[in-house]
Parts: sequence; structure tokens; C-alpha cells
Amino acid sequence: MNRPIRVMSLVCLALFVSLLLAVNYIQFVDAETLNAKNGNRRVIDEEFSRERGPILVGDRPIAESVPVDDQWQFQRRYPDGKLYADITGYFSYTYGRSALEQSQNSILSGSDSRLFVNRVVDLIGSNQPRGGSVSLTVNRKAQRAAAEGLADLPGDAKGAAVAIDPSTGAVLAMTGTPTYNPNVLASHDLSAVSDAWERLNANDNQPMLNRSTQQSLPPGSTFKIVTAAAAMEKLGLKPDSTVKGGSSLSAPGFGSYELVNQGGGNCGGNKITLTQALEVSCNVTFGDLAMQVGQAGMQEQADAFGFSRRPIDQVPSNPSQFTQDPDVELEPPQLAQSGIGQFEVSATPLQMAMATGAIANGGALMQPYLVSTVRSPDLKTIETAEPEKIRDAISGGTAASLSQMMVDVVDNGTGAPAAISGVEVGGKTGTAQSTPDRPPYAWFVSFAPADDPKVAVAVVVESSSTGRDDISGGRLAGPIAKSIIEAVIGR
Repeated sequence: MNRPIRVMSLVCLALFVSLLLAVNYIQFVDAETLNAKNGNRRVIDEEFSRERGPILVGDRPIAESVPVDDQWQFQRRYPDGKLYADITGYFSYTYGRSALEQSQNSILSGSDSRLFVNRVVDLIGSNQPRGGSVSLTVNRKAQRAAAEGLADLPGDAKGAAVAIDPSTGAVLAMTGTPTYNPNVLASHDLSAVSDAWERLNANDNQPMLNRSTQQSLPPGSTFKIVTAAAAMEKLGLKPDSTVKGGSSLSAPGFGSYELVNQGGGNCGGNKITLTQALEVSCNVTFGDLAMQVGQAGMQEQADAFGFSRRPIDQVPSNPSQFTQDPDVELEPPQLAQSGIGQFEVSATPLQMAMATGAIANGGALMQPYLVSTVRSPDLKTIETAEPEKIRDAISGGTAASLSQMMVDVVDNGTGAPAAISGVEVGGKTGTAQSTPDRPPYAWFVSFAPADDPKVAVAVVVESSSTGRDDISGGRLAGPIAKSIIEAVIGR
């Protein structure tokens, strides 16, 4: 064989081997990734033509596929669509999937490798493959209490509420307002779906945004639980330690700036206890404590509670932050403002529920999760969620002291609207300033019962028709948190 023919043979052999490797890589290595990719039309056509598994709360579906007489044979349907939209997301022929419909797609569609045997049995029996089911941790009564509380706010309100089990991280409720109906995006009338998509995305109020996990806002005075924890962990303060009170805070580097209290009060004196400072939500105290702890210490404590990382991966989420750039040193006034949850501090409701839950749970920060059990189409359990501790955010001693201080806030301070007769409730209010031309954000974080916590809650009211002077975390968000707690503990 002469040299040109040998070269051509080698080139052909190399091309053949490359083609073989590429085919095998796509078929066996990258198949799952390609199948999971949003917008894969072949996969979507195939998925639309099979019975997709249900998403369940208790034994009732909040997303299910029902038979229809058209080319796709099954229609995705969302009973109580608006109530659970932030959790289920949508399953659309044109616009793909979101939230649990996306993160749990392999099980719901039946393409998960753990359903291989089911697919083989279906193939042998000439049956259409079916998807598995996903059961959630959500408490139906708590979810409804959260949604109704937000709906009862005056005007076209915007806000969110989320509740978790402090000891496990299981999400008990997650909803926001305004929201949307995922049925309009799952319709087989593709023209109507397109119109609905454009209408929803043109809405300035962003109804498809999960405000519990994606929207990060200044947490205001609810962040004082983080500052208090940092002061107790790093400065050795106790609930009865004497701290700075008074009507204003100034310090070297402040220039003409003074940090003042809400309403201009003096917090009960120039020297008060740490417990009293939390009860009356004293800005002067917590601004001063943040400066004593220092930027690095405050950043470390915030991160210990879960800031700077995505809190959950089963639905879209964004990290909360102490500062925009930890490498940039804050000016003294900026650090003082950060200690009261202002300046660049921003947090999602889920993040604040996690921090509250860690305090209630003896300091242990738990990983939030929505899916409790995954089952095959023949109802065999494939996976059961195991609670996962992320870390000890604070010591058990600090957690116990801070829990009691939060109970005192509800019993004697600004958290009174969340009080429940016969139940010890811990809480903290927050009223966060944003810009001069928009109303403050009203926050409330809470847990109960204090001696055996079953639920930790965070509620934020982003806006409502409430007059600016009447906006406060206790007044607007407190009653919603109370309703959620009552739903969970059966009061």
C-alpha cells in the first residue's frame, strides 16, 4: 500500500473513531443533561405525550396530568394554581419548565435513571411510560394561612411569607403576592400561552418572581438578631449586659452624620440591657455593637447563618448579602447602618427564616428542602429526604439566650401583634427604609413554641396602600406570621 492510501486510511479511521466516540458520548454520557435541557423540542414533544407524575401535598395533587383528546394526550393541570405557583412552577410546551417542574423533571417525566426498570416493563408491555411522583413537606393549612394573610393586606400589596421546621429545614409554607396561575402557561392553546407569557413578563410587579427565595431586600431591624448573635459570640455579651442606648449614635468617622432611632426615642436611657435593646429595637445599640464587632466579624456571623450562598436549589433562589463586596472596607457610618440591616445588607425571606430557625434550633442551621419523598409510578419509594445540618451558626448557650430575648420582644416589646395566648412566641420586627420616594419594607420573623419550636417564619410586606406613617413590621407582617404559626401548631 503506497503512502497516500495509508494516510487516507488513517484519516478515515480517525474520523470513524471520532464519530463513534461522539455518538456514544451523546447517547450514554450526556443524554441526561440534554434531556433535562429546557427547550429540547423532541424531548418536550415526547414528555407532553406521556403521563407526567404528580406533585403532592399530603395525598392531594397540586400538579397532575389528566387525559385529553388532542395530539399530546395529557394536559398538565394545577389545582389551586396560584396558591402553589412559587413552588410548582410551570410546565409549558413553549416556555419549558420552572421551579419543581424543572428541578424534579427527571422523576416527573419518567426519564430518571432510577426508573429504568419501570421503563423496561412499560416497553415490554407496550405501555406508555409514566412519571414518578414527588411529595412535598408543605403544610396545606400553613400555606393557605400565608396566602390569605398576604391577600388581606390593603391595596395591591406585594410581599412574601415562608415557614420552615427549625429542627429539619423542611419548608412548611412558601408563597408571595402578586402571583400567577401556571395553568395559563401549561395550556395546549399555544397562542393563548404566548399572550399570557407576554402579559406576565410585561407586568412591572413581576408575578412570576418567587419573592421568598429570589427577591433580596433590606431586612431592617430583623437583622438585629444577627448583630445580637455576633455581639454575644464575639464580645461575650449576655442578655443582661449593659449596652449603649440613647437617642443618637455618633463616632469618629461619622462627620456630621448621626444614627438615630425610629421615632427619635432614647430606647429607655443612655445605658440599657441587651434584652431591652432588642425589645425596643434600639438602632443606637445595634449600630454601636456592629462597630465593636467589626466588619469581618459581622460578615462571618452573617455567613454562619447562611448569607452569601444560595439557600435552596429545588426552586430558583438568590444569595443574601451583608455587603456587596466583602473586600471593600465599610466607612464607620456604613458599618453602623449595616448593624441595623440597612446600607448594603439585603436578605430573602427564606434566609431570614433560616436564621430565625437556627436560633430556635439551639444554633444548628438546617438546609431548607421542599421534597420529602420521591416515588416510582407504582408507588415504590425511591428517595426519602434526610434533614441536613449545614453548621452550628452560634453556640447552644447563645441560641438559648437569644431565643428568650426574642420571646421578650413579643411579650414586652415591638412583637406583640404575634402573641398567641398560652404559647411562648419569639419574634423580631423590622421596618427597613429603601428610598425617599417609596414606603419602607415591613418585616417580621418569628418562631414557636419557644420550648419546642415547630415553625420559624419570615414575612415581608414590600408595599401596600398603608400610609407611610402606619407601616411597621409588627403591624403589617406580624399578624400574618401569627396566622401561619397557629396553622402549624393547630391553634
